[in-house]
Amino acid sequence: MTNYKVEVTRDGKWWMVSIPALDGLTQARRISEAEQMAREYIAVTTGTRIEDNTVTMHLDVEGVPAGERADRIRTDRAEAARLEARALAEAKALAHDLAEHGVPVRDIDAILGVTFQRASQLVNSRLTTPAVECAPPHEYVEAQCVRGSG
Repeated sequence: MTNYKVEVTRDGKWWMVSIPALDGLTQARRISEAEQMAREYIAVTTGTRIEDNTVTMHLDVEGVPAGERADRIRTDRAEAARLEARALAEAKALAHDLAEHGVPVRDIDAILGVTFQRASQLVNSRLTTPAVECAPPHEYVEAQCVRGSG
């Protein structure tokens, strides 16, 4: 499998898809079509199957490194989801621990900084053993972890 670097830029209403290794240029109407257009161009030019080639796209819009920035945003969102899942698991564990020690839900809500209703949900939630990598090191862990998003 061969990987090709592809540079994508905006030109009027079109996305120009350049494949420098082949001195090639194609275009796409939508950015979502750019990768497929590049792979088709590569396959036709090199006489290979489309699935035998991969592309690494570099997206630049008039000096704005949109691809790099979008990648950072996706990475940040995935990290935020991981941290949110960890915080939820720890909040459930703490709510259970406090309830087991006789702390009223009205006080658990203040400790956790949530509403009475949310504290009640956390106290009554089911706890499981660690099932995913992103869980905190605690004996009570959320059964599912958000595994990133777009």
